Amino acid sequence: MSQAAITIGSKVRVTRVRDRIPADLVASLKADATGTVKDFRLTDGKGIGVVVELAGGDTIWFFDDEIVPA
Repeated sequence: MSQAAITIGSKVRVTRVRDRIPADLVASLKADATGTVKDFRLTDGKGIGVVVELAGGDTIWFFDDEIVPA
């Protein structure tokens, strides 16, 4: 994924999740894995995370390789 393609307000689709997530979030992603980029955050000093508001209203961050432009 190219960072230039993802900006605040961009529509994205979650393609995978590296970490364990709660069951309700799994259900939300299964129902609709698209959302809107709300912000960016440093992950661990080595990368940038993307804060996404999902279609169901949940807000969570993902690694940049877990999302693609929708």
